[in-house]
Amino acid sequence: MIKNKNLVFSIPFMIIGITMIILGARWILVPDPWMLDQVANEERLGITFNQLFKSEINQTLPDYLRQIYTFFGLWVIVIGLFISFFSTPDIIKNQFVRIALLICIGTMISAGTVLGYVWIPNSPFIYLSWGLILLYFTSVYGHFKIENH
Repeated sequence: MIKNKNLVFSIPFMIIGITMIILGARWILVPDPWMLDQVANEERLGITFNQLFKSEINQTLPDYLRQIYTFFGLWVIVIGLFISFFSTPDIIKNQFVRIALLICIGTMISAGTVLGYVWIPNSPFIYLSWGLILLYFTSVYGHFKIENH
């Protein structure tokens, strides 16, 4: 028997949130963040980054990509913070909060997984998606085990 059913819901979402914070920080801190997924990105572009950046017209492209990835990383960190803060055991006692989290995070994970398979099927982030799906369904299970008063 599960002693604290709230934790079955909370902990997987906290892991998802912390994972997103770490990923966002990586996209911000790594000098060439597009290289984190080099094989899939080059496959999607149909050209290597060396070839892409070699052209004179693309000389400023690395700076632009760094800027885009920095903003992306920031948003991923903020989403991770929201997930982490709103999945604490005290907050998720409210059934509405749990359902809102399940809808928002479920949409994010499922849409991200589908887009990953469509646009970058060879990305290692696909494996991360399956881990997130497993954590998500653990939280769904936890939601149904929590007694609502």
